This record gives sequence, C-alpha cells and structure tokens, in this order.
Amino acid sequence: MKVYQTENIRNIVIAGHQGAGKTSLAECVIYNTGALSRLGKVDEGNSVSDYLPEEAKKKISISTTLLAVEQGDTKINFLDTPGFMDFYGEVKGSLRVADGILMVVDAVAGAQVSTEIIWEEADNRNTSRIVFVNKMDRENADFGKALDSLQNKLTMQIVPVTIPIGAGESFSGIVDILEQKAYAYENGKAKEVDIPADMADDIETYREMLIDAAAEGDDDLMMKYLDGEDLTTDEIVVGLKNGVKAAKVAPVFCGCTAQNIGVDKVIDAICKYAPNPLEASEEVKEDAPFAALVFKTMTDPYVGKISFFKVMQGKFKAEGSVYNSSKECDEKISSAGSMQGKTQLPVNEFNTGDIGVLAKLPKAVSGNTLTKKDNPVVLEGIDFPVPTLTVAIAPKSKADEDKLGNAIGRLLEEDPTLRLEKNVETKQTLLTAIGEAQIEIVVERLLKKFGVDVETLEAKVPYRETIKGSATNIQGRHKKQSGGHGQFGDIIVDMEPCYDSEFEFTETIFGGSVPKNYIPAVEKGFREAMTEGILAGYPVTNIKVNLKDGSYHPVDSSEMAFKIAASLAFKKACEVAKPILLEPIMDVEIHVPDQYMGDIMGDMNSRRGRILGMEKDGNMQCIKANAPLAEMYRYAIDLRSMTQGRGSFTMEFARYEELPQNLAEKVIAAAKAEKE
Repeated sequence: MKVYQTENIRNIVIAGHQGAGKTSLAECVIYNTGALSRLGKVDEGNSVSDYLPEEAKKKISISTTLLAVEQGDTKINFLDTPGFMDFYGEVKGSLRVADGILMVVDAVAGAQVSTEIIWEEADNRNTSRIVFVNKMDRENADFGKALDSLQNKLTMQIVPVTIPIGAGESFSGIVDILEQKAYAYENGKAKEVDIPADMADDIETYREMLIDAAAEGDDDLMMKYLDGEDLTTDEIVVGLKNGVKAAKVAPVFCGCTAQNIGVDKVIDAICKYAPNPLEASEEVKEDAPFAALVFKTMTDPYVGKISFFKVMQGKFKAEGSVYNSSKECDEKISSAGSMQGKTQLPVNEFNTGDIGVLAKLPKAVSGNTLTKKDNPVVLEGIDFPVPTLTVAIAPKSKADEDKLGNAIGRLLEEDPTLRLEKNVETKQTLLTAIGEAQIEIVVERLLKKFGVDVETLEAKVPYRETIKGSATNIQGRHKKQSGGHGQFGDIIVDMEPCYDSEFEFTETIFGGSVPKNYIPAVEKGFREAMTEGILAGYPVTNIKVNLKDGSYHPVDSSEMAFKIAASLAFKKACEVAKPILLEPIMDVEIHVPDQYMGDIMGDMNSRRGRILGMEKDGNMQCIKANAPLAEMYRYAIDLRSMTQGRGSFTMEFARYEELPQNLAEKVIAAAKAEKE
C-alpha cells in the first residue's frame, strides 16, 4: 500500500446497533474497492472483519477491526466496531481517532439504543456522520419510518441522498436524489434504469430537504437560496460537504449489504463529503514534531502484540525506536504496516492523520502517546467505560493456576475495560467487566488462546465482624506442662467498641503482673486473632482492648504463651460483647434518562438502598445513593434491562454498616456449612 497525503486520507468508524449489518457493510466495502476478490459472509463465518474464532462462532463483532482500502486517490481507514454494548470500550477507542462515523441502521428497527448512545458520543466530540439504512430487502423494511426515527431521536439535519426503489421482497435498487438517476444492481455493480413514475413526488420532496441542508452549510449558498435562485448539483455538493464537516448535516444512504446494493454510493460519499484528518480536528498538525496515539492493542498468535496508532502530529517512519511519553520509556520498532482484518500490509511511512499498526511494542497500551524523546508530549488519552459487573474466577487445576496470571495479564493489556483484583479477605480473584458477554469471551479466550481453564463463581461479599457491647475482666489463660519447660501465659482484659480506628490497644498493668517484654506479644495475639471472627470467620474491626492484669511464671512464660492467652481472651470477650456482622456500603451514582427515574428509584429501595439526591446531568439525571455491595454485584445487568441499555453507573466503597439480623443469620449459616 502506498503512502497517502493527509488530504487524501479518511478515518471512518463503522458503528451502530448490534445486528444492523456493520460487518456485512465492511465486507462489501473491501470487495467493492478491489481489495478482495470474494465477498465474505458473517453467517458463513468467513468474513474478513470478524476473523477471531469467538467472532466466527458467535457471529458478532467483539473487537475493532482495521480495514484499510483504496478508492481512486483516497485511502479510507475503516474501523469496524462491535454493536454489542459489552464491548463499548472498543467503540470509545475508535471514536477517539475517528474523523467521521458511518452509522449503520436497520431499515426495520430504525434508530436503536446503540445508535442513540454513539450519536450522543459523536455530538460530544463534534464528529461528522454519514448514515446507511441497511437491510431494505427485509420484511417490514420501511425507509420512511427509519428516516423519521433518525430525525426524531437524533440531533443534526438528517437528509436522504439515496432512497430505495421498493422495500422487502420488492426492493430492487435505489434512486440518487442529487443525480436524479435510478440504479439497479448486479453483483454490486450499478446499472442505470428508469426512475419509477410513482416516485417523482418523493424525489422532489427529498431534493428540497437536500437543498435546505446544503444552503445551511454555506453562507453564499444561503444568500442565493434566500434570493430564490436554484442551486446547482455542484453547489449542493459543496454545501453538503461543509455541513458534514461542521457536524451539522448527516446525509443518509440506503441499500442492502446482503445483495451489495447501494454500498458504492456510500464509499463515494465518504471520499466526497467526509473530512480529512486536518479538517476534522485541530489536534492533528502537519507542521509539528511526530506524536501518535495508541488506541488499541491486541495479541496475534503469529506476530505477537500489535499496537494500533494514529499519527496526530508530524510524520512517522518505521526506523529505530519511538519514545512512549506516557510511560517514559523507549519502544523498539520491529515492523510497521496497515491491516485488512488479520492481513498485514507492509507500510513504512505514515503521513499526518494516517492510521497504522506497530508490532511487538513491549510496553505500549491503549491511550499511550508515542513520540520522540526530544518532544515528550502526552496526548489526551481515551475515556474508556468503567466496568461494573464483577464475578470471581477460579482455575480448575494447579496447572491452570500457574498459567492464569500471565494469561489474564495479556487480556488486560488488550482490553482496558477489564479489571482484576485479588481480594485478600474473601481469597477470591475478582474479574470486573462491562457485561456478561464480555466475561464469557474472557473465559473462552483464556481456554482457547492460553490453554487456561477457569470457572466463574459468584463474588463473595467481604463482610466484617465487630461488637456492640463491652466485656470486662475477661481472662485468657494458657497453661501447658509436658516435661521440661512448660507454657504459661495469663491475662485479664476489658474489650469495647472503638469507632475511631480498626483496633486500639492500651495497658494499665500495675505492679508488673505481666512483664513489659510480654505486652507486645499480647497485642500481637489480639491482632492475629482479629483476622477471624467467631460468627462467620470474617475479619474483626473497630475494637478497643485494655490489658489490666494477669500473671506469669518465671520459667514457663514466653511470648508465644501470651499470644495464645490473648487469642483465648479475644474469643471469650467476643462471645460476651454482642458480636454482629457488618456489610460494605457503596456510594453509587446512576445516570439515566428522565423516563426511567421512577423505576430506578423503586428498584434501589428494593435493594435496601438509600436515595441521597438527584441532579440534572446534560440530557440525563444523576441519582446519588447508598447501597449494600451484596445487592450490587449484578446491578450492571439489571440496570441495562430496566433502561434498555441507556443507563450507566459507578460505585465506590463508602463504609461498613450493621447487617440486618435476618440476613446475618443466613450469612452465618452459609459460612458454617462451607466450613463443614
């Protein structure tokens, strides 16, 4: 692949709701631009874009694919992204480097949840958009309804450039409103046909919409339009280009990827209307020292680690090394290139705004900046979604356990929306992701890619134990005689709740009843005993112990004997001092559209949550609440269900509170059963 000038480069994210036909569109693009001689099919598992084994098996995209194609004198870097919201991190990474979005919409469903979420994200970034209404051959396909849903639910002027001839079984081609020509298709090739007579009124109506939108995009055209003069086709094209570039107008095309109808018009539109990198972002600079942003990393079984990057400033040549200014280290360049699915195309030079890949960068991860050491700028990173669904993972054998750390580390490098934590209290390895499908893919990849077999378990709640009452004059006495030196330690303590710290130890020994050199052993004995409470074996917190008396033996006493005496005293004191279970309470922030407020608040109350307040956050409402962690492990799934995928939340630990008695009894019973 040759080196392209910046003005001839287009970086386009293919986005949309799951099942809209994004990957099928990508396949048509690769085929129509001559990059491949066969048209891959998602249903047959042989598509260029969905090449991972998990994608072929499940017939969904789970990872962004780079598809670099050439159309005339233009290079288009397509980024085919997943529609399933579990993999929204892939979309966010791609949107960070996109100069435009090709939004794919189902002709039956119209604008769906993911369409709205991605569109809003594009609004925030002021990213250009072109729309393709796909699946016009489906039963119940309705271009008019799909267009209405786009215009009613989304921002910007959304105007059709091509419209369908027929729908469902009668769908036979398209009419280009600008050219005022009709086309039928055979093997993706357009052939001009007569415009159906009954479409004249629709064409006139839509052409007026196009002229309105074009006039909005250019001041001179607006003046001409207001003076009542007709705009030429070339003028309409100029106005549309300006409107698309300014993210004010979204031209709509239609067709059917299953029959490769209408895709050629979309490719032409991207070359004609979509902005080049310099037009799309002030961040992209030709006359600046080299700086690139890594927006995705993945591991190839043959090549190893691959880093996807966009040249944001200056030019890039694959020689020597680059400086990772995010991690302040050098990265040796092994090889560079572009990609068409899993096929690497050798390219050694990239001009400003171009997208490419580098192999075997040891340290680079998504969001890192690559530059030169004498220009250690750090570009804005990527705002990845925060994962909120937590499960425990456990290796099925000792061999799996030995390999798990390295394997999961590689997956965490690839996917910034995964978190892994070893909980020392519950002794579980916790994996946090965006959704169930993502966790399922992680488990599958661990087995297929790294040969590590794990099972997922419910995450345990890290309860704590404490006391509500006091215990006075509690004796802990350890005496053992077995020939030779015996063991003797004897203490008397008071124990009470302590709300200022986890543990406080004092001593009021009088007359040396316990020698000073044994007092640290008593404190240590209590600290060790606190790791396991008497109710359900959870760590004990918030207690104060005062050592007030005791006795010792000049020969048989030792530090160990007094530690054991402290442990005995602790257990006795806990029994007397009204032990209780504590549960972790989380600070929760939930962002939802207005219409779901009632459902969310009712649900939060059913989870023993407390609503603390609400405030407006853009188009959303932000609900602040406290809720027990035990009720929140699967909240990510439930919130998605309640809000049709539009809601999101974050949470962090706030404090521990007493667990209600009826629930405490269940936890204690379960702990005893597990021990037995």
